[in-house]
Amino acid sequence: MKVTGYRSLTTVHDWGRLIGDANGVMSEPRTDVHVLILETDSGLEGVGLGAHGDVDRVFGAVEGEDPRAVTALYDRMLARVFKTGHSGATFGAIGAIDMALWDLKAKAADEPLWRTLGGRDRFVAGYASGLDIALDDEALVRLYERFADRGFGAAKLKGGRDLQHDLRRLRALRDVLSRNSAHPALMFDANESWNRSQAVRFISAIEREIDLAWVEEPVRRWDAAGLASVRRGIRAAVATGENLTGLEQYRPLLDADAIDIVQVGNVWGITHFLRVAAVAHGRDLPVSPVAYHANPLAHAATAVPNHLAFEVQDLSSPVGLQVDQEFDDGGIVLGDEPGIGIRVDEEHIKISRAANPPAAITGPHVRPDRAGLRLVPDPRQDGRIDGHAVGQVGS
Repeated sequence: MKVTGYRSLTTVHDWGRLIGDANGVMSEPRTDVHVLILETDSGLEGVGLGAHGDVDRVFGAVEGEDPRAVTALYDRMLARVFKTGHSGATFGAIGAIDMALWDLKAKAADEPLWRTLGGRDRFVAGYASGLDIALDDEALVRLYERFADRGFGAAKLKGGRDLQHDLRRLRALRDVLSRNSAHPALMFDANESWNRSQAVRFISAIEREIDLAWVEEPVRRWDAAGLASVRRGIRAAVATGENLTGLEQYRPLLDADAIDIVQVGNVWGITHFLRVAAVAHGRDLPVSPVAYHANPLAHAATAVPNHLAFEVQDLSSPVGLQVDQEFDDGGIVLGDEPGIGIRVDEEHIKISRAANPPAAITGPHVRPDRAGLRLVPDPRQDGRIDGHAVGQVGS
């Protein structure tokens, strides 16, 4: 079996709500979902997810190769861009191809990927994470009630702009999830919007009332000294890693003893996750994947000894994707469909795409000008939530 080509599709996910974080809110309740399909001379096709605009830079490393040699081909893709670098969009393309290669490997074995990778249990423990900063309190409760209906007893709140606003919402989450756990796990995600003193002050204030399991990305993703400083100043664990593009980027954070929860983005591929999980396990640290549509890393999570919890952002699938998984008992239940369990209805996607223009690229992926530099709340910089100007604790 040889890789002969690829097709690239873009579909959308309809969230049914606005999503965002401390950096901004999407302008509409749907986002683009990028699908890569690897073609082979055997007729089998592999599915990978995630933005892959740089695919042509690395596709030559796998073209004509047997897709079952996944880890060797992963290193071959990295070697292909040795001098020009593999971070950012290039790493996304490598991740999408890698995911499609693993899909092909499992399909060739006629088994689900979690079996191919050595998983024993199809259940993957998770936590709810609704990307919820744009929701008013009523909508927030309704959203997490749907997660609670599926057994979730842990959730992560987006925040970091207004202390009293966030405390009120954390109380609401705790109340909703208490039906499934006497002590719900609550996490808090600031998405790199603070400096280190802001982070310690804000989280310390929350901890006077709320017991947090972890605080996520309190400062910039690469700031090893800053993350270590925050870790020493609060009771909660510190989590980061979703935006690190390459195993080598974890080294300074681990060497600085700066993180407690090692996170990995789904869009960076299966091989990257397995390698990060192994490095984290060598330091006795847990690993936690940060979600993407269809949760492809859930298959790999079944096969590592230090998986903690998988982020679940929504209970529905993107347009034109049929995903063989369910949400129950506070996690993901994987099915028996060969590969990563994603069937792509290309005709449905084309019809839907023609009827709906591309989603706007705005919101939380654009860093605000004054992020981490605010002394007092400034509605001109921070925007508005629930009709009220919001800011963050000064440094």
